[in-house]
Amino acid sequence: MPHAGGSGAPGVDPEQLWLRPTEPRKGRRPSFSRTAITAAAVAVADAEGLDAVTMRRVAAEIGAGVMSLYTYAPDKETLLELMVDHVSGELTVTDPPTGDWRADLKAIAHLQRAHMLRHPWLPAALVTRRVPGPNTLAFLEHALAVLRPTGLDGAAKLEIFAQLTAFVAGHVGHEIAQAAVSRSPDRAAAEARYLAAVAADGHHPELAEALAAPGLSLTPEATFSRFLGRLIDGLDVTP
Repeated sequence: MPHAGGSGAPGVDPEQLWLRPTEPRKGRRPSFSRTAITAAAVAVADAEGLDAVTMRRVAAEIGAGVMSLYTYAPDKETLLELMVDHVSGELTVTDPPTGDWRADLKAIAHLQRAHMLRHPWLPAALVTRRVPGPNTLAFLEHALAVLRPTGLDGAAKLEIFAQLTAFVAGHVGHEIAQAAVSRSPDRAAAEARYLAAVAADGHHPELAEALAAPGLSLTPEATFSRFLGRLIDGLDVTP
């Protein structure tokens, strides 16, 4: 999910992107659509990462000429806006808020985490503040409704949602990186030996004590839930 209230990437006109017709009005009927182009770009990013997404690669995926894509997405930044909003359509919430805003915010965060893990390129894409498209706005509307019981003003609610999204994106980015390390047993073992040596050198007593403490569950889900609880339970919603 993008940050709420973002101004978008330089050169991306939100009115042109979201409010005006997306299909050419003249000439022969195109054999592809903006939706198809965006879906192809998402598939490439899911499989190979954002660096693999180029106008030439996406054109090849849908069997179109590169120049024909520029009618729908004049540059990669615009294409990325389309991709972010396209996958945001997966963030559907059918149940209304329960009234327990902290529990509902945690549910939103877990939904975002699962969403970003399905699309590992999203945390990096969300570093740039983006213009909310229709799918993103629908999810944002739900989040604002969740926060209504807090009594906060609109700006504060938008800030909380942006803070939550930034936390999830940062955590998932770290989670993906750690998963890559765990797939390299030699590197993981080297890191463990290094920390053990540091803890035993006598110069880091606080770290040594922390490492000697009883271990908590280190499953990705449990770790995320603990971090999320500290964030949301500690939110100050005093007007």
